[in-house]
Amino acid sequence: MYAFERIVSTPIPGRTTKPRKEGITMVIDNGLGLRAAQDLVETSADYIDFIKLGFGTSRLINEELLRKKIAIYREHNIDVYPGGTLFEIAFAQGALDKFLNYAKEIGFSTIEVSDGTITMSNEERANAIKKAQEYGFKVIAEVGKKDITRDLSGEAYAEGIKRDLELGVFKVIVEARASGKGIGIYDEKGEVRKDKLETIVREVDVKNLIFEAPNKNQQVHLILNFGSNVNIGNARPEEVVPLEALRQGLRGDTLKTVYK
Repeated sequence: MYAFERIVSTPIPGRTTKPRKEGITMVIDNGLGLRAAQDLVETSADYIDFIKLGFGTSRLINEELLRKKIAIYREHNIDVYPGGTLFEIAFAQGALDKFLNYAKEIGFSTIEVSDGTITMSNEERANAIKKAQEYGFKVIAEVGKKDITRDLSGEAYAEGIKRDLELGVFKVIVEARASGKGIGIYDEKGEVRKDKLETIVREVDVKNLIFEAPNKNQQVHLILNFGSNVNIGNARPEEVVPLEALRQGLRGDTLKTVYK
């Protein structure tokens, strides 16, 4: 039982519970140690669906430590995957099969297929998705480029997302990087580019998307516009409970929609 559960109800009802297909929270772990990982699951496991070990950080962690950390997360019913950048490196170096085999062997449950930095043809991307699925991974695709000079239009985002969904990926991430600024649906200040966002969701069911939204203003915008069960990614470990508070109306930014 949660504290105060018998005293007050959550102002915004209808929050999904694990295992979720909607209302997903994906957390970015950029190098937590075992004690920090344990602290994270003790306070927040109920609210976390995926943990991404950011970009290529898995390559810098002792193997035994990495195995232990993955095990901690998975024991709490959290899917874990290496960042898309590590996938891209493996692909570029012709080591995709070895990468997938090793990722499976050390305990990862999910793979992110992306081409945020490298260039892949549509055929190569489709083959990579199918191969990851054949290895038994839950596959999340990411659409978007990390370089602002290569940023995609809303129409191009929608086209790429629909192409990946047709291949049976679990969800598609809308790229925003860890900063949430100057890329994708966010401008250089981290404010939402409403026209681009509207173009994407006009073409794609929002339930199939995970919006990278590391910053509070972005999370508030998405929740107010798409509801408490919008899928949000790149939440920082220390922001998981505050994000859940936003979802359930336990924070002024969303409580104001219920009580004024």
